[in-house]
Amino acid sequence: MPNTVAVAAALICQGGRFLIGQRPAYKACGLLWEFVGGKLEPGETGPEALSRECREELGVTVAVGPLYARLTHTDLTVELLLYQAAIAAGTPQLLEHAALHWVAVDELEQYAFCPADAPILERLRAEGLPPEFRPAF
Repeated sequence: MPNTVAVAAALICQGGRFLIGQRPAYKACGLLWEFVGGKLEPGETGPEALSRECREELGVTVAVGPLYARLTHTDLTVELLLYQAAIAAGTPQLLEHAALHWVAVDELEQYAFCPADAPILERLRAEGLPPEFRPAF
């Protein structure tokens, strides 16, 4: 797809909740909530980008699991790759986001998300969280 930005994001679940980040006010979609992650750099795979972005933005190492959702959002032409993931080392820090929250599916109405996340949120509401990705560390 020409002029498409590929983004890898994480669905990190723990104890029936999943991690979301609030975008910084100065960025596009400022102060809206999103799944943590970021843009793929040239030559990177989705899992590679997700691992790098979680190190840079959260200060954690993640184990990347299966692809949970893949969608294209056309307002900005974003191809969003959402992977199940687990924190392998570290505690999430505010290195990029304005805030971080662990939320349950039934709390989603309290958060204004980026428009690209809408189909994923609908799936989570309909199906609930997937089983936690638990890699052998």
